Amino acid sequence: MKKMDLPLESLLPEEKLLKVEQNKREVTIGIPKEEDKNENRVALVPQSVELFTNYGYKVIVERGAGKRANFSDKDYSEQGADIVDNKAKVYQSDIVLKIAPPAAEDLNLMKDSKVIISSFHTVLQDRDILNVYKRKRLTAIGFEYIRDDDDYFPFVRAMSEIAGSASILIASELLSTTAGGMGKLLGGITGVNPTEVVIIGAGTVGENAARTALALGASVKVFDNSIYKLRSLKRKLCQNIYTSVLQPRVLENAVKKADVVIAAKWVDEGRPEIIITRDLIRSMKKGAVIIDVSIDKGGILETSRITTLDKPTFVEHGVIHYGVPNIASRFARTSSYAISNLLEDLLLELATASRLETALKLNTTLRTGAYFFRGILTNHSIAEYFGVDYKDINLIISAF
Repeated sequence: MKKMDLPLESLLPEEKLLKVEQNKREVTIGIPKEEDKNENRVALVPQSVELFTNYGYKVIVERGAGKRANFSDKDYSEQGADIVDNKAKVYQSDIVLKIAPPAAEDLNLMKDSKVIISSFHTVLQDRDILNVYKRKRLTAIGFEYIRDDDDYFPFVRAMSEIAGSASILIASELLSTTAGGMGKLLGGITGVNPTEVVIIGAGTVGENAARTALALGASVKVFDNSIYKLRSLKRKLCQNIYTSVLQPRVLENAVKKADVVIAAKWVDEGRPEIIITRDLIRSMKKGAVIIDVSIDKGGILETSRITTLDKPTFVEHGVIHYGVPNIASRFARTSSYAISNLLEDLLLELATASRLETALKLNTTLRTGAYFFRGILTNHSIAEYFGVDYKDINLIISAF
């Protein structure tokens, strides 16, 4: 038999496009515009929208939703999102993504038995809103409750990183003469004593605040009740900085000498813990600055109160107080990317599951974040704060 001479190209495998199986059920994801004037972030950035539209999901974005984070409607539409003017249409989606806690009128726009992912902020809520979740049989997942497999709070941690670094930058501005501060450059220069910064709390906020302050040349003291956290902080910063447990007399002496105090201690929601008293604040330097990062949980200062981005500060006993609860919103674009990156995997898991119960059963991260399931309150801290009953979500899910 005569051997046939075939061209080499004919022996190579041919390229073929493989069909990617798209989502079998139509899932709509709604992104409403934040109405709170102090909330500048958006839950999904355009590149994340592209990911979901490529998977076959329908993303509905309210016109102007990304404007304050410097994302235009065109940025979203070019990635496949539908831009709508009708707020109600956005809330009719299967999954609604929101940054600020939803108001009762927002929840009333939703279809029964759908999902909303947002923050909740118990201390800012009215008890009556619980009845709306119940009546609409909604499933609600809160950013602040979501825990990953390593038992960390990924959304809280991401925003805490931003808040920690930002708190020092904000303090630097407030120390300036033009802002009414004592006129000191945070960090100092050669031949001039460095600024003294006291940080209360050695968690993620405290770590990033300390890192930023040290980078600027400030003298930093960190206080926390956990020796483990203090030791871990020193190891992470690779510096032998001053650390101390929260011994009242030692803390008092440090605060009196401080130019800047960063209140970064973790506070259980609805259980404020007063660490810095009014009398201690009276003894501080005039023109010193206090940034209360824990204000959204009630704060740790006797003089603290919530402020807004429009009017972020107030002066009490000669000390400048900053009490904005959502510092990360001031850096909306960076914060939006951080939130969107974390949401991607969770949303894919939630949207691809055949049933909501299946997604929550298989994904512990989603399950830990659920504070309502099908209209049933499942979060212990919310129930305790409002004095109502709740059910363990693990027991509910196991029944399906």
